Amino acid sequence: MKAVVYRRYGSPDVLELTELPKPSPRDDEVLIRVRATTVTSADWRVRSLCLPKGFGPLARLVFGISRPRQPVLGTELAGDVEAVGKSVTKLKVGDRVFAFPGASLGAHAAYKCMRDSGAVAPIPANLSYGEAAALSFGGTTALDFLRRAQLKPGDAVLVNGASGSVGTALVQLAKHVGATVTAVCSANNLELVRSLGATHALDYTREDFTHGDTKYDIIADCVGTAPYARSRVALKDGGRLLLILASLYDLFPIPWVSLTTRHRILAGPSSERPEDLHTLARLAQSGALRVVVGSTYPFESIADAHRMVDTGHKRGNAVITLDD
Repeated sequence: MKAVVYRRYGSPDVLELTELPKPSPRDDEVLIRVRATTVTSADWRVRSLCLPKGFGPLARLVFGISRPRQPVLGTELAGDVEAVGKSVTKLKVGDRVFAFPGASLGAHAAYKCMRDSGAVAPIPANLSYGEAAALSFGGTTALDFLRRAQLKPGDAVLVNGASGSVGTALVQLAKHVGATVTAVCSANNLELVRSLGATHALDYTREDFTHGDTKYDIIADCVGTAPYARSRVALKDGGRLLLILASLYDLFPIPWVSLTTRHRILAGPSSERPEDLHTLARLAQSGALRVVVGSTYPFESIADAHRMVDTGHKRGNAVITLDD
């Protein structure tokens, strides 16, 4: 089968299109013929080991000290069930599905096996393969952090870095619950975030949300530029700061803040719950969640997608399509 692999850490130039053996599903697995996948910020960071300050040594322990332990990147995909194991009961051959391998990676290939009981769900009828492939990474991250923040109707929520895959999901999910959402992004994306439900949209090059009079119940930082030292003045009493991207040093204040203030800082990797895919599918089916596809690349040009993601200015999701 076709696959894109990397055998050393580095720039997108380390990626190579190759042939790998086609996997066979175990008793509790389905074999998915991949029709679309994505390149996420996680793929960029794992490939390059360009991580927030302080996490570099830990990353090598997790992903491989001298070379990648898992040579195939890719956290999310969509396609068709081609074969099922003998214990599979939830899915059948021919089903259109999307899946979230998440931290185990492996989606940048023509085929991927997933457990029937794992993070795999039917594609909503109103979504293409490309849109479905892009549901999981941003959607599950946004769901997990908003759940931990105990978002409720009427909350004032600010999303810093609102135009990427996580940010666009946060804006829509917070709006769906009944929050008032302020989105911070570049000028080019102001109309996009407004169309997703943001009541207020700020161009970060012209306005600093910490210099205004507005305070927020929840501030979600998707891009690592709003640590507690900067954001605390904009948090209400009892406010929550969601550090979706943060350096190791940004985490040090968490115990002290919890002891000395009524603020909370929530950080760390998001949970990967299979049931969240079904929640996202229902929201997408109803129209409450729109997948933003900012760019699309053929499988053979996946390195170009990586180069774009490396810039840090990805709009929505970068989708990769696979030919038959």
